[in-house]
Order: sequence, then structure tokens, then C-alpha cells
Amino acid sequence: MKTWSSVCAVGIWAALACCTAHAQVPSEKGCADLKQLKLANAVVDSAEVVAAANTKLPAPLDVLGEMKLPQYCRVKATATPTPDSKIQIEVWMPLSTWNGEFLQIGNGGLAGSINSPVMMEHVSHNFAVAATDDGHTGAGVDGSWAMGHPEKVIDFGYRAVHETSDKSKQIVAAFYGKPARYAYFNGCSEGGREAMMEAQRYPEDFDGILAGSSAHSWMQLMTAFAWNSQALMKDPASYIPEAKRPAVENAALAACGTQDGVTDKFVKDPLACKFDPAVLLCKGADGNDCLTAPQVKALKSVYDGAHNSAGEKIAAGYEPGGEAEPGLPGISFSSYVFGPAPMASLDVIFSSAFYGSFVFEKPKYSVLDLNFDTDIPLAAKKVGSILDATNPDLHAFKAHHGKLLQYHGWLDGSPSPLLSVEYYGRAESAMGGEKATQDFYRLFMAPGVMHCGEGPGPNSFGNMLDDSHYGDPDRDVFAALRAWVEQGKTPASVVATKYTADDPTKPVLMTRPLCPFPAQAKWSGKGSSDDATNFKCVSAKEH
Repeated sequence: MKTWSSVCAVGIWAALACCTAHAQVPSEKGCADLKQLKLANAVVDSAEVVAAANTKLPAPLDVLGEMKLPQYCRVKATATPTPDSKIQIEVWMPLSTWNGEFLQIGNGGLAGSINSPVMMEHVSHNFAVAATDDGHTGAGVDGSWAMGHPEKVIDFGYRAVHETSDKSKQIVAAFYGKPARYAYFNGCSEGGREAMMEAQRYPEDFDGILAGSSAHSWMQLMTAFAWNSQALMKDPASYIPEAKRPAVENAALAACGTQDGVTDKFVKDPLACKFDPAVLLCKGADGNDCLTAPQVKALKSVYDGAHNSAGEKIAAGYEPGGEAEPGLPGISFSSYVFGPAPMASLDVIFSSAFYGSFVFEKPKYSVLDLNFDTDIPLAAKKVGSILDATNPDLHAFKAHHGKLLQYHGWLDGSPSPLLSVEYYGRAESAMGGEKATQDFYRLFMAPGVMHCGEGPGPNSFGNMLDDSHYGDPDRDVFAALRAWVEQGKTPASVVATKYTADDPTKPVLMTRPLCPFPAQAKWSGKGSSDDATNFKCVSAKEH
């Protein structure tokens, strides 16, 4: 497997000369000396040793239990590739327990901060870990920083992640006196977009890339958010309140919950699901068990996806079956599409921030004013090439011997799961067919799983901060990626687990295999359908 050992080229080693003498054996002094490290268009702001400690993350991440963090060197740096850039970077490096590998993690939302909780998880497993704020500071739903700052938009779009990769590898090499054996990227949501962008735009940055619930088709995502917002909220009569959502979910499951002879509380194969919300049309008085005509029309619009006035589809729609599922804000289908109240959905919040700040630069912009005929092409022309990671040509990444593992939940209410299916299909065409593509790139679709995790289906497979099977390539997607990169073990499936109350310390309710798309898990007809060993991955022709 080709690593990124070229980072140790003569020029870089010359730049590291001031620190290398002290960094052959990682030490507190070697950590402090990193403050003198010379980096192009960047400066090390601080470097200090953090004592080993047992740390518990705040709720709801406390389900991971206590994390044992090793003693590590914490470096903070700032990269300024342009006069208007200020990219904050952190690198955490274990002093005596380093596993010899480098891992960069992604962001969520519109970024704006260092993803410290995920850094904690992976440094506890002895990786040298790096992260960035993507070039600005602020809440993950705040886009105001983009107004009047085109260079910051580029930093967010792709430059900050690449700068972080470059500078962090130099810091790691200086501290340990040698580069990491392998370099990985792991991100979900916005981090999934960053992951896909790296594979396409900077194919030599990483040996292995894990992309979850990817927002790679950014323009389609924001179009879909705006479309859903208008469909459900432009006319107050169209909004579907929380009390009605269980009826919608139950009707979807009645139509599609039984597939392959197995009845589940989720849809296993949404592509084969034909659910018409019109079955819920109120026959008499309005009530929580039915939908009014405007509500039926709105829900159909959400499932069908965005169209312009000529009837041309301009963004993928969403899949039924998770309308009433609880979940953390930012994860559940309801928090994105419906929200706790009209005009309070994440669809409204994110699309208003994007079009208001990135496109029109109007702080009080209302997404209800968006014109799908004229404004979508305008947005694409202004920032589409910066934010979209939709190039299916992955030849350079494959030539680097890189491996790309992508996963997406079928109940995702943020990036439509259809976006990942669509991208995979185009990549397969560009790369010469299924075999040539699956040699280095595999997509796992997860039934019953919402955005990055949670949901009624088996949702624990190393995604998000699930630590229950860390390092097991049969049950952890990141471990599966590592085994693929380092041992040539191609991931034929990954077992997903459903725990009671989604708590890994409680009993297992179900296990199911996730299969490389377009293959799908099929029950053998024998044994419990809650046991993954009674399923096998079958080809699309055998579905």
C-alpha cells in the first residue's frame, strides 16, 4: 500500500530541521519546541503537553462512558494561505502510545469550531489526530462570516481541510522524527462532503477516506432544504404538526415495512417502496390520524424532490418511514424537514443561512422568497464549483492506491440518501464498471438509519461516536477501512447493531449486515431475522 511518505521530501525535512533533533523520542521538551517550527503561510500558536486523564464527554455523548486519554502534545496552529484566511488547526499527538498513524476528522453544519469530542475519541485510541474550524469561528448554523469574504468561502469549500492535512503532517513528522505510516480522513455530514472533496480534489492527501451521510452535492442539498421549507411552510395549511407524524410513519411502514418476508419497524429497500401519502387524506373531519389535502401535497413534494417550473427535477427527494422517529436535534428526519414548529426546521435555518449569506449576502433573507427557476442557477454559478464535490472521476485517487468507504442512512433527512446512490452510479460509469469501482470504492446504505446515526434500524456500526466495536473490521466501518488499506481486506459487509435505547451498555435488539451497494442483505428464511448470521448479501439481480 502506498503511503504518503513523500511528505518527507528533502525540502520539508529542511524546514523541520530546527525541531527534528529534539523530536526523535517524543517528549515534553520536543512538544514545546514545536512552537519554533517553520511552516509556509502558517504559524504554530502553542504547543503543550496535556496530562493523561479519564474524561467523560457531556450528554448525550456520555453514553460512550469514560474515555482514557493518554498523555499527548496539543498543538494549535493558524494557516493563512490568503490575506483574508485564518484557518485554525489543532493536532493532538500521544507521547508514548502513538500507533504510528495520522487521522484527520471532519466537521458538521457550517463548521466554525474544532471538533474536540471526536478528537478525544480517536486520540484515546492512540492516533495522531488533527482537525480544523474550516477557516472561521461561529455556530454551525451561522453563515454570516461568508458575506463579503470569498476567500473564506473557498477555505470552507476545500482549502482549509487540505491546508490542515499539509500542515498537520509536517507537525507530526517533526514531533515523532518520522511521518505516519498511513493517513486517514473520517467525516460525516459536512465532514462527509469534506471527505469526498479530498478524494476528488486532493487525491494524494489520504490513504483511506471514510465519508458518512455526505453533503457532497451541496447545491442539491440546499435546493432540497429550500424546497421542503416552501412546500411545508409557505402556506401555513401545509405544515404537518408533530401529532400527525406517527400516522404518516405507520402508513409508510404498512406499505413497505414487510420486504423479503421480514416485517420491520423500518423500510429495508426504499428504492422498491411505493408509498402514496394520499392514502392518509382525511375522509371527514381533520384529525391526527389523517392529512388534509394541502398536507398531502406538501408531503408528496418532500418525497418527490425539487422541480423548477418546467417540471425538471433539480434536487433529490427523501425516503419515507422515519417521519416520527425521535433523535437528537440535527440527526432526526423531523428536526430537518418539519422542525419543532413552522419556520423552525433545520431545513429553513440552513437554507436561509446559505442563500442569505453565501449567495445574496442579505442578513435577513427569507428562504420562502427563493425562486427555483432563477436563483438556483445563480447560486450554482457563484459558489457551486467551490462547494460541490460531485466529480465522479476518481482515477487519481485510485492511482494513489487510496480506498474510499462511504455510508449513508436510508432515513437521512439532511443530505438525501439518493445523492449517495446517484454519485456512486456516476462514479461506477466513470471508473469502468462495478468491479473496477469496488476495487477501491464501496458504498454502504444503512436501512432505518437517520443522519449520521440513530434511527429505528441497526444504527451502530462505528458511525458518529459509536465506540462499542472500535477496531473490529467486521463491525466498525472505520476499522474496515483500515483493514482494507493496510491488509488488503476488502469489506464484503459490516455488521450493524441495534441496542436497547441506542445504548451500547444495554442488550442487543438486532444485528444486520450492511452490504456494498447495490447488493442488499437478504434473509435466508431460517433462524431469527434479528441475527445478522441469517442474512447474506445478494446482488441487485437477486433482490
